[in-house]
Amino acid sequence: MPGAGASFTAPARGAIRVDFGECEADRSDGIRAHIRGRGLDGLRFAVDSWYHHRFHPGTIVHYGDDPDQRAELRVPNDTGPFPVAVLIHGGYWRPRWEFDLMDGLAVDLTARGYVTWNVEYRRPADGRWAAMTSDVAAALQAAGSVPQADPGRVVILGHSAGGQLALRAAADAAAVADGAAVRPALAVSLAGVLNLRLADERRLGAGAVADAVGGHWADDRATYQRSSPLHRLPLGVPQLVACGEGDEPDLLEMSREYHAAAAEIPDDVTLIEGPGDHFAVIDPASEIWRRIAGAIDARVRPRTA
Repeated sequence: MPGAGASFTAPARGAIRVDFGECEADRSDGIRAHIRGRGLDGLRFAVDSWYHHRFHPGTIVHYGDDPDQRAELRVPNDTGPFPVAVLIHGGYWRPRWEFDLMDGLAVDLTARGYVTWNVEYRRPADGRWAAMTSDVAAALQAAGSVPQADPGRVVILGHSAGGQLALRAAADAAAVADGAAVRPALAVSLAGVLNLRLADERRLGAGAVADAVGGHWADDRATYQRSSPLHRLPLGVPQLVACGEGDEPDLLEMSREYHAAAAEIPDDVTLIEGPGDHFAVIDPASEIWRRIAGAIDARVRPRTA
């Protein structure tokens, strides 16, 4: 039921509210995170969030006026400038999933020497697709001006539906005629939804694509083609595409299809596969994440003195 839940307090950083059912987001000043609509699993997500913020706190920065136009900033304990990792969470573009999903990667990448910029974005009832797209683009550009950031070494990573948002943002930045202020040095899809037409036709996520876009491929091909990474190839930015071998067959197929299509163009795309399910690619302890992180370092390696 929507009212059932719990609350955890993170000292000096606000409370974590948990509601097991769907409800409106609580953006009160005293609430640092509101985990909702995830059932009893919400308790596990809350504990993870509490742990990450208790021992590896970040700073919330707003890149727009709406409460959801925010990102969590973490900066390495060293002297910059540092490369920047922009993190875009997934969740099939649905409001119950928020940027706490990427906390683990944010902490890990900060320890590896990256400024991390973990992005939240709006998902209003009306105009959701346009709002998400513009927010991720704005957050990417804002990442270049955060403290100790090197705007020439920005990598944007997106998980699941966030992979679509990340690669679209990279493609859009690369396509700006007079040059965007921040053009990613690398775009990374982590089990990304890379073919929106296929995702719509197979009703992935119980029809999540049509629900978010506001229509099906057959009804609005122009929006799908602008938004689908596969249909945007070549992106004009180096890319890394990763997926666990135990992930949903549709998502694994999309990653392989994308890599094959890029190779024919050709476009600069590296494919990484390894053991694990849908969430292995965002688990800092997993083998596949260690390979992904190594590949990112090879492209956007932190400078050493």
